[in-house]
Amino acid sequence: MARLPDRIVECGCSICAKLGVQWAYYAPSDVHLGGATDTYVCNNRVIAFHRCRTCGCLSHWATLGTDYGRMGVNARLFDGVDLSRIEVRVIAGPGSEAFE
Repeated sequence: MARLPDRIVECGCSICAKLGVQWAYYAPSDVHLGGATDTYVCNNRVIAFHRCRTCGCLSHWATLGTDYGRMGVNARLFDGVDLSRIEVRVIAGPGSEAFE
């Protein structure tokens, strides 16, 4: 990624809350991923979560089927970045207005 995000999102859905990730959104064409990943596809079959086969960290999510023009990259994995300097948007989870 050539730039840091303007803000990151802390999603309150069941999987994101349990994993403690904060998402930075990028166009897929702006992200270069190296190395093999394993995937987990949620029940709704809309996105696939990817984790690094080497260290096991959740690296990103990508959409399945429909192209929404963005993907989520786990900002907590950014080396040398002070995330406290980036605005955080907290989304409560399914059923909340901001989640829709």
